[in-house]
Amino acid sequence: MSELQAPKGTFDVLPDKEADYSEVEAVAARVLGRAGYARIQTPIFESTELFARGVGESTDIVAKEMYSFDDGGGRSVTLRPEGTAAICRSYIQNGMHKLPQPIRVWYSGPFFRHEAPQAGRFRQFHQIGAEALGSDRPELDAEMVLLLAEVLEELSVGDLRLRLGSLGSTETRLTYRELLQAHLRANQDKLSEDVRSRIDVNPLRAFDSADPSTQEVMATAPLLLNSLDSVDAEHFQVVRELLDAAGVAYEVDPRLVRGLDYYGRTVFEFTSDRLGAQSGVGGGGRYDGLMELLGGPATPGIGWAAGVERILLARDQRDAPEPSCDLLVVALEADRLNDAFVLANLARSQGIEARLEVTGRSVKASLKHANKIGARGVALLDSSGDQLKNMDTGEQIAAESVATLLDALRGMMVQ
Repeated sequence: MSELQAPKGTFDVLPDKEADYSEVEAVAARVLGRAGYARIQTPIFESTELFARGVGESTDIVAKEMYSFDDGGGRSVTLRPEGTAAICRSYIQNGMHKLPQPIRVWYSGPFFRHEAPQAGRFRQFHQIGAEALGSDRPELDAEMVLLLAEVLEELSVGDLRLRLGSLGSTETRLTYRELLQAHLRANQDKLSEDVRSRIDVNPLRAFDSADPSTQEVMATAPLLLNSLDSVDAEHFQVVRELLDAAGVAYEVDPRLVRGLDYYGRTVFEFTSDRLGAQSGVGGGGRYDGLMELLGGPATPGIGWAAGVERILLARDQRDAPEPSCDLLVVALEADRLNDAFVLANLARSQGIEARLEVTGRSVKASLKHANKIGARGVALLDSSGDQLKNMDTGEQIAAESVATLLDALRGMMVQ
């Protein structure tokens, strides 16, 4: 047997697990579709510059985690590490600003980051996400939070906590940034090397540090939430009031920051205590300046993404469904193969799940196989005629024609 294996940090979604992935996508489509979000698909790889400009060169994603390569024509492209920048690029490229605003879209698919693989963290992973472009109203922020909460609830994700915060406007963050930098520099001998190297370029990321000494420094750091101007504070208050009215439980976390540079004002994250250290299930926030940064018209936006693998790890465990099919068609003699082939195809055209026996099994072996795959009925075709065996009762019914056989099968299926 070959020793070839999938690359480290990747995995196969086998047929018995595919239904779980499909369910996540179906729930997202249903919940988001009811709110007017339409599906969008963007390429799996994009220009490297898109993520360098949009996500931020000082972020771990751009600095350490992207899979970038030459496309053979001297252009650097990157397997997408996140979804928002590509949605904004599509908005600009396709002139979506001419359409009625806001543009509401959702997406799903694989994403790629060169991270240390562990439970709930992979180098190729799957996400569902939603973006709304063209409105800066706080009610859109609250809608986004509510929709992710509904998706996670319908998927039975347990032990959830919602953390909510605000990073304020660009001007607010610039003023706060100076206060935070001063605090970090005054304590830089206690900071991790990684945090010290980012004091000038991305000081807010210090709040994300897992280093105990750095956490001690950040416990006394000034908080951006206390520095919001009146407009930002009112925006955040409306978001909270709307979530309160909708019955969405949350905790205000003044130390909540996101891993991407483009966030401002409302930020949020859902975590599950079932996931241990990698507790994040999904989250997002507002990014009102990103479109302009990418060369597009001034367009406010907000979005979120949730990891499918983490959703599946944190959801209530369910028993695997029993295998099942409606009909197994068996040609017991070679000259009945054409008839069996036509019967299976006709059954499928009428909405019946039918499988053709294709290994040359005997009658006994075919019936044993039918039990393994959960077949309701088995059509046995030979020179003496056609018979339908009811696998639940053991009854065997002679069928004068294909039509009577299928009618008998439908009668079995409704019992």
